[in-house]
Amino acid sequence: MLAVTLPAVTASASAPSQGGTTAQAAQASSHVQPRSGALPAALSPAQQATLVSRARSQEATTASSLHLGAKEKLVVKDVVKDEDGTTHTRYERTYDGLPVLGGDLIVHQSAAGATTGVDRATNASVAVASTTAAKTADSAKSYALTRAKADGAASPTAAGAPRKVIWAANGVPTLAWESVIGGLQDDGTPNQLHVITDAGTGARLFEYQGIETGIGNSEYSGQVTITTTKSGSTYNLTDGTRGGHNTYNLSHATSGKGTLFTDADDTWGDGNGATAQTAGVDAAYGAQETWDFYKNTFGRNGIRGDGVGAYSRTHYGNNYVNAFWDDSCFCMTYGDGSGNTHPLTALDVAGHEMSHGVTSNTAGLNYSGESGGLNEATSDIFGTGVEFYANNAADPGDYLIGEKININGNGTPLRYQDKPSKDGGSKDYWSSSLGGLDVHYSSGPANHLFYLLSEGSGAKVIGGVSYDSPTYDGLSVPGIGRDNALKLWYKALTERFTSTTNYASARTQSLQAAADLWGAGSATYNTVANTWAAIGVGSRVSTSGVTVTQPANQSTQVNTAASLQIQAGTSNGGALTYSATGLPAGLSINASSGLISGTPTATGSSSVTVTAKDSTNATGSASFTWTVTSAGGGNPAQLLANPGFESGNTGWTTSSGVIDNSTGAPAHSGSYKAWLDGYGTTHTDTLAQSVTIPASASSATLTFYLYISTSETSTSTAYDKLTLQAGSTTLATYSNLNHTTGYVQKSLDLSSYAGQTVNLKFTGTEDVTLGTSFLIDDAALNIT
Repeated sequence: MLAVTLPAVTASASAPSQGGTTAQAAQASSHVQPRSGALPAALSPAQQATLVSRARSQEATTASSLHLGAKEKLVVKDVVKDEDGTTHTRYERTYDGLPVLGGDLIVHQSAAGATTGVDRATNASVAVASTTAAKTADSAKSYALTRAKADGAASPTAAGAPRKVIWAANGVPTLAWESVIGGLQDDGTPNQLHVITDAGTGARLFEYQGIETGIGNSEYSGQVTITTTKSGSTYNLTDGTRGGHNTYNLSHATSGKGTLFTDADDTWGDGNGATAQTAGVDAAYGAQETWDFYKNTFGRNGIRGDGVGAYSRTHYGNNYVNAFWDDSCFCMTYGDGSGNTHPLTALDVAGHEMSHGVTSNTAGLNYSGESGGLNEATSDIFGTGVEFYANNAADPGDYLIGEKININGNGTPLRYQDKPSKDGGSKDYWSSSLGGLDVHYSSGPANHLFYLLSEGSGAKVIGGVSYDSPTYDGLSVPGIGRDNALKLWYKALTERFTSTTNYASARTQSLQAAADLWGAGSATYNTVANTWAAIGVGSRVSTSGVTVTQPANQSTQVNTAASLQIQAGTSNGGALTYSATGLPAGLSINASSGLISGTPTATGSSSVTVTAKDSTNATGSASFTWTVTSAGGGNPAQLLANPGFESGNTGWTTSSGVIDNSTGAPAHSGSYKAWLDGYGTTHTDTLAQSVTIPASASSATLTFYLYISTSETSTSTAYDKLTLQAGSTTLATYSNLNHTTGYVQKSLDLSSYAGQTVNLKFTGTEDVTLGTSFLIDDAALNIT
């Protein structure tokens, strides 16, 4: 649930495939890539069902291999299979026929079937002296009703008889009763309060809320295309392409499904929130984009991964200022807001709420304490992912939660991921008191972690929105890119997190996922570890001294402006200061930023050394050659601007994120290169620069270093291609068939273009599966 009121406080690989586009982070691009095969495989519902069936046939064998007791049994909940064949099987547990709450575990196995690890919700041996309860079920129900009334529930009722369970989430297995209380919460939200009481003493052990809150003309997303179904002469809001998702109108009721939306001409809504159909358009569009986000980003077929669509209910209650996911009906519900004129059907709200369903059907994070905060943050994280994925101009992606629904009445968002405390209640960093907060506030540090992983710390403007994200220890973090942050969180959620995961174990489990994706001890792994430290969980990874990234040798023209950004880092903290010796006349280095800039005034070759120093006076250096040439008089000259990409996008026109300095794939020299494709899905990237070749040029030669890495296995079919054009003329074509083990220099004669201004353009195209990365570096257009 979104929690719109203030609730009461309660107890490294070279260049593998990429898998989705995203904006480049401050100092680490979305092109930081996972290891080949580390991502979950895209499985059909039938393939998924086969995996689950096979695991169920081996439940007893697995229980025996884990040395569980004679009264303990495992029950398969889900199986995740990675592209390399690794499997992660999630089990619930029973003891003497009773469900063990907090007894869930995940068994990790290699493609060969060898068990490589186990993540457990509890490490305690599950056993109790007796399964005979001293306290009756009626006494447990009576106590649970009292608790519900104390929480402000209106007319609470027991949803069935209490069930006998083993409570193991606190590490001391206890015979208990689980009572579920229905009715309505104080704000009109359906109540589904789970109260766990000791079957021996009647004492409360735990409680949590089961309702997890958080061409159509839409109110929030403009005119959108939605999938409908024609029945006879009318259309209805049934999406047959996404598991049969239906969208209903409750007409202000608080129970049942309501009425399926229908329309005579398949043109829905008018963009006005007071029009009933408009909310239906937003709800259907939100469900559609959420389905597509999970399918196309992670290969997940629907909320449960079984290809079955949920359903959405709009116009719930009167003046209901909230929205919620209910796993018991497998459905989404939206209120109409204050005055019934502003439905809470915005895109990130839809993504948030339906992601509660994903969490429920994977990790099952308990909706209380720290695990509840991680549950809420997960919905915010993937809600943000849905918003960026949709790429809707009327509701562009950002790191603000609920910014469209004006739930506070003053135009401010509900939550801020870059600095959660800006909402007045959420926490930026972990502390020992975090578990005592409402889950919407204890979600703050995990939301903050996601932003820092995506974009890095400090002040910046992204998509027109200003952010300024601090860190717990005052030290900066660079981020790994939003695309990778999403992959990391999804892999940790579906393959590592258990029902009792707290912040400390989330750090451990996400680092295990990072090791799978990028390698333990890799630069990306270390950034993940340091970002956890940046929200107060764990310590920074120690590396020594100051490191200056080696620049490529430079060649520029006399009397022509030039620039080169020096990259450096320190493990000791504090700001870096930069200096340089041997720079060509006319160039200088900015002591604070490390940018070399200016206009060379004389030809010649210089040996340049740049030095960075941190606050402890530790230093690091790098040396390279800078040649200044003349374009006239028969002397050789290099015409491309920023030929080694060390100044980012300067001089080049590219599609998003092509020029980057990530550690997920190597540069030929320096730290930057151009990375086209490698996403493993239908995709096109471009890299271009216009250049004038003087009429006096007697020769013109284009050279560049090219590294092709592919997951394609064909030896005969060019599925993914890189084309180089000069204007409309194709100069060269490369493909997955030309894959290499490293960079290879290419050379093409452009002498025939003397006297012309020509646009040199690389275009990388990729088919629907199995990625190919085309890496380009150290280009040059030399003329005489």
